[in-house]
Amino acid sequence: MTGPDRRVADVRRAVTGAVADLPDGALVLVACSGGPDSLALAAATAFVADRSVRRGPRVLRAGAVVVDHALQPGSADVAAGTAAVCRTLGLDPVVVERVVVDAPGGPEAAARHARYAALDAVAGRTGAAAVLLGHTLDDQAETVLLGLARGSGARSLAGMPPARGVLRRPLLGLRRTDTVGACAALGLEPWHDPTNAGTADDAPLRSRVRDRVLPLLERELGPGVAQALARTADQLREDADTLDGLAATLLTAAATPTPAGVDGEASAGDGGIAASPPGGGRMLEGVARERTADPGTAVALDVGVLLGADVAVRRRALRAAAVQAGCPGGTLNRGHVLALDALLTDWHGQGPVPLPGGVAASRACGRLLLGPAQPVHDERQER
Repeated sequence: MTGPDRRVADVRRAVTGAVADLPDGALVLVACSGGPDSLALAAATAFVADRSVRRGPRVLRAGAVVVDHALQPGSADVAAGTAAVCRTLGLDPVVVERVVVDAPGGPEAAARHARYAALDAVAGRTGAAAVLLGHTLDDQAETVLLGLARGSGARSLAGMPPARGVLRRPLLGLRRTDTVGACAALGLEPWHDPTNAGTADDAPLRSRVRDRVLPLLERELGPGVAQALARTADQLREDADTLDGLAATLLTAAATPTPAGVDGEASAGDGGIAASPPGGGRMLEGVARERTADPGTAVALDVGVLLGADVAVRRRALRAAAVQAGCPGGTLNRGHVLALDALLTDWHGQGPVPLPGGVAASRACGRLLLGPAQPVHDERQER
């Protein structure tokens, strides 16, 4: 008996592996835009869930969430059509979530912020154990290339992780041609987002990288550039995970009570920072690129403890602390981190360091203080 098309089988196999650890009866949602990547993922997830019902021993439920960003005319119709296709595949529940794209950081970042917030909200309402995203190896290569162009650090160059919290990306080992081919083999007609075409000069940056830059690199450097970039992300992620763990340990050791009046949100008697260290584990894994920390969370750190750490660990910890204090992670750059580090290593009584998001950092009484920007009185400064 002839089996399924190779590309269909590859996508199904990827989904099977991604949900292998989920418990019996778990609900899995597919974030589906109607494009070839997420549509192939939706079809494969529906198949895997149906197979679990027929064969057991563990049963999975599969649904979908369609996010309507409301950025293009007719977006509601596209979302409704995509939801209808998902229901035809056998997915249930299928939730259409309309969002408002108004976060800072540019249109692409704002849309991403709204999308992830919507996915998190729907997962919470439905009790989903996992939300599957359709990012492919090509998306990973684009992410690494954009990070290189921005001069980003290892965490950004590590790209998108296969799993983070409720989010999972089963298709990072497959190419976009695989998902397009899977849709064709299954007779599915994906929706092609016009903003994904990078031919126009005003197209989104990622679309231009996809349409122009990566094909140029493949032509000039030879085939395999996308795979090489994805491998680089995998290798850097291992390094970044280790550094993040060391930075989290450092922040725990350096944490001190927050002085009254530093935290713009907490009461004067609050007496300290949150029980978990700034950034905990998730923030240090780069969630700050997708969402902004709650504003007004003051952080106080012991200068001596920070100075005793290796520079790479210390600066990574400083970045996480700044995000914990309210800095949007996407706007916090190396210059900001170096300015924070100078408060430790080149201290000569300088004033507060302004940071993105209305946050400021200062040094007083042997502590590094990060919180909502406010006047700093001379008597609090070290001499």
